[in-house]
Amino acid sequence: MQRRNFLRNSALASSLLFVPKLLHALDRGPGLARLSATSQGRRLIVVQLGGGNDGLNTVIPYRNDLYYQARPTLGIRENEGILALDADLGLHPALTGFKSLYDRGELAVVNAVGYPNPDRSHFRSMDIWQSGSGADQSLSTGWLGRYLDQDCADCQLPYNALEVDDTLSLALKGTNRKGLALRNPGKLHQLTQNKLLARVSQETPDHHHDQVDYLYRTLAETASSADYLYGKSKIYQSAVSYPNSEFGKNLKTTAELINSGVESRVYYLALNGFDTHVRQHEQQARLLGDLGTGLAALADDLRQHGQWSNTLVLVFSEFGRRVGQNASNGTDHGTANNVFLLGGALGKKGVVNAAPDLADLDQGDLKFQVDFRGIYAPILRDWLGASDSAILGSGFEQLRGLV
Repeated sequence: MQRRNFLRNSALASSLLFVPKLLHALDRGPGLARLSATSQGRRLIVVQLGGGNDGLNTVIPYRNDLYYQARPTLGIRENEGILALDADLGLHPALTGFKSLYDRGELAVVNAVGYPNPDRSHFRSMDIWQSGSGADQSLSTGWLGRYLDQDCADCQLPYNALEVDDTLSLALKGTNRKGLALRNPGKLHQLTQNKLLARVSQETPDHHHDQVDYLYRTLAETASSADYLYGKSKIYQSAVSYPNSEFGKNLKTTAELINSGVESRVYYLALNGFDTHVRQHEQQARLLGDLGTGLAALADDLRQHGQWSNTLVLVFSEFGRRVGQNASNGTDHGTANNVFLLGGALGKKGVVNAAPDLADLDQGDLKFQVDFRGIYAPILRDWLGASDSAILGSGFEQLRGLV
């Protein structure tokens, strides 16, 4: 088979286009680049709750009569096991893992997070959150991708940012650098052991064409990266108990990579299924149980190896739900929502700001108090040491002192 035909026809080759364009050969020796002293070894883990999690039944205003008037059957009552926080708010009963982190001072709750002129489309709203744009902008790069491009001195390696999934999200796509998507190191390594791929990746094209040259480099460097990650992943096998779910397995993979010494600055994961138009009680309880138990296990895993204090976890969803329940005992697409920060070195802990005002709604939706970019900005500047204004621009109020 001619190499050009292989590159044109191989599904494997096309799937690997998610790999960064500007990659460098990997040094497997002891001199492998480590996180710089200026970064203090800090990493960010982003957890995306896909589908639009219902924030009012996640952080519950359980002493507010307006909440129960809007949700006569869907509202969660105090005697159902609400986990009390500050300011007459409580966590969903399934979030016992979050409550344990809250009690340790390792959880921050930011209420009513959104942006002006909110969009209720899953796809468009997720694009806004992942790109870090305003509702009136359309960007082809993600907020973390631009961080990789501009401000990450430690991000010249293929695994500078890892998404534990099969495809790469917009959030991790920059102009010159991108993250690497993999479900687990073993499967990626097995994929790159294909004999035809190995043959092509070791050869040099006998002509010069930018697109073909790019594919050759991508194949060769992906194979090298997969080999490195697979080798690292065998160093540490977690004994911590994670949820027996896809999300739990992805969290375990993340912890094993971190504790094995893979020095990525960013990890990105998703927990999907939060589009709860029908029978919300059962579905949300299962998903939030997965979320809270899984992240508590991750914290324990990293804490045991001295990695929790230099880890920050950001949990967000593309929008919240309507304040009033619908006729199917669920909720429909809304606007503002809560955001969670978890870590061993938070600047602000507990409930950061006031609960949303249920007496002052925008046509049945919550009004946002905090622009989501006002959370991204201090994460970039104060945690990752980047220029938040160069990455996000300006024109929004920031929450100071979060990290």
